Amino acid sequence: MWRLPEGAHPVLTDEGGAILSERTGRWAYLTPTASAAAMLLLASTSQEEAAGRFAERYGIGVGQAAADVRTVAEALAAQGLALGGQPAARARRHRWRWPS
Repeated sequence: MWRLPEGAHPVLTDEGGAILSERTGRWAYLTPTASAAAMLLLASTSQEEAAGRFAERYGIGVGQAAADVRTVAEALAAQGLALGGQPAARARRHRWRWPS
């Protein structure tokens, strides 16, 4: 199941959208079709289901829809803005040490 990690705040519409990462303090802006893919990924139980719904919505082939949805999912995951079924990573706490 695809989802956003803790600390990621989506503002998604059919006209486009963005996702704010609390971790980095940056916004990732999405085109209207990327925003639609993200909304379908969040509402679906699998990437395949999201791709099927994306194909139906835009009247394109399932293969092209699967590639488009996968591209959005991978791009957001690469930015740390999506999780593909794994539990959210816990923030690592670093202990400060005096320099030697």
